[in-house]
Amino acid sequence: MGHRVIQWGTGNVGFHSLHHIIRHPDLELVGVHAHSPEKIGQDAGSLCGLAPETGIVATNDIDALLTLDADVVVYTVKGETRPHEVVPELERILASGKNVVSTSMIFLIYPQHADASMREPLEKACQAGRVSLYVNGIDPGFSGDVLPLAALQLADQIDEIRVQELCDYSTYEDPEFTGVSFGFGRPADYTPPMARAGVLRAGWGGMVQLVADQLGVELDEIRESYDRRYAEAAFDTPMMHVAKGTCAAVRFVLEGMAHGRPVVVTEHVNRLRQDIAPDWPMPPDGRPGVHRCIVKGNPSVALECFVEGADGDHNTGGVQATALRVINAIQAVCDCAPGLVSTLDLPYTPSRNVVGGS
Repeated sequence: MGHRVIQWGTGNVGFHSLHHIIRHPDLELVGVHAHSPEKIGQDAGSLCGLAPETGIVATNDIDALLTLDADVVVYTVKGETRPHEVVPELERILASGKNVVSTSMIFLIYPQHADASMREPLEKACQAGRVSLYVNGIDPGFSGDVLPLAALQLADQIDEIRVQELCDYSTYEDPEFTGVSFGFGRPADYTPPMARAGVLRAGWGGMVQLVADQLGVELDEIRESYDRRYAEAAFDTPMMHVAKGTCAAVRFVLEGMAHGRPVVVTEHVNRLRQDIAPDWPMPPDGRPGVHRCIVKGNPSVALECFVEGADGDHNTGGVQATALRVINAIQAVCDCAPGLVSTLDLPYTPSRNVVGGS
């Protein structure tokens, strides 16, 4: 076995994270934190749909988990709406001497961009525990750091870099968080959290700033916009029932402005049915979703990324990819100097878990 791991969170991302950790030959699961009372005491295998018992049962006893001999915590709880609870919890984990790789707290994908009230206590905890914290995922994350940094290696005379997530969210069964945050299934007089001023900059602005810093461009500002389209007739999806007149598609854009124009842009178009808002950017024909980076320059470069889970669904693949983006970085993060780290601080972090390998 390689690294000893605690899985923290057993929800939408945690389910898949736990599955991959258990089946990874270089990782040893030593603990599981669960919040829901019905999950406490359950074996880790049963919590993620694996039949063989692991002997590791879920607990909500933080003190007991922090006494375990573990190298790293994979932290996948939904924390963006409750940072006042999550930041102190992360401080405790880090100060106990455990590295953290996290899909939660997306504000920290590029730590320099994060608010000091969040960044500074976590940095202090990292130094106290002599460990590191890394936050990433597929978007925000991979689509806004790995893709543009790769594309820029082929480009020159750059006019604009645009990162896009264009995705049908109808099979993303997360109405309580994603549905509420985006405003899906809500009427026009409902203001979703993500439409409030500053929320998009906090969550996705780090990607914009990271790329701008790599370009050596000083941004004047990061502009944000949020738009919705509404269902002309009711319909049902695996995520939710969408009533007539309620939100069925969302588009948001962040523009990193310099030289009087957008230079670094991130754009989301998320629909609950593929025929909604046909005038907005679409994924390629026959594809329900894409993560894309377009560099307009001389030459121009476009990179597209498609993910698919074992069940054939692109949203399952996206959730798995979010978990694996940080799981595959465990070795590199454990080798880092103590502190808050971003993709820029890590080497190439591929999976080496080859089916049939030793």
